[in-house]
Amino acid sequence: MQLHDVFPSNYLKAPDLRGRDVTVAIADAKIEKLGDDRKLVIYFQGKEKGLVTNKTNASRIAMLYGDDTDGWIGKEITLYADWVDFQGKTVEAIRIKPPPQREPSQPQYSERRSSGVTTITRERPQNVQPSMGNAPGAPAHGPNDLDDPIPFAPEWR
Repeated sequence: MQLHDVFPSNYLKAPDLRGRDVTVAIADAKIEKLGDDRKLVIYFQGKEKGLVTNKTNASRIAMLYGDDTDGWIGKEITLYADWVDFQGKTVEAIRIKPPPQREPSQPQYSERRSSGVTTITRERPQNVQPSMGNAPGAPAHGPNDLDDPIPFAPEWR
C-alpha cells in the first residue's frame, strides 16, 4: 500500500503519473490559496486533480502558448515525472513538455517555377510545437492519448 493512496491529495503529484508521460488539454488556470501562499493551479479537461505549478512549469507552458494564461485554455501539454533538487534533497516532481508532434496525414508540398526550373519543397506543418527534449525512455504517443484513462484519476472510490 502506498501512502499517497491512503492520503489522497486534491492536487496532482508525480506518483499519480505512474511512470507514464500523459498528454492533457488545459481546462482552466487560476490562482488558489494554499496555506499562506497563492499558487497558479492548472486544471485539465476530463480530470479531477489540478497541477500546482512552480515557476519552471509555468514558464514552459508560457514558452509554448504565451504569457496570458487565458490563452492556455484548450491547449495540450505533456506531463512527466523527473528527478529534481528541492531544498537540498532529490525528489520526484512533475515537469511539462510540448505534446507529441502530430504530423498531418498528407505531407504538404509547394511548387515554384523560375527560369524553366520547377522546385518542389515540403512545407513544415503548422501544428508542430517546439521541442524541449524528451524524458529518457519516454513512450511514443498516439493521436487518441486524451481518450486514454488518465492514471491520476482516484482509484480508491
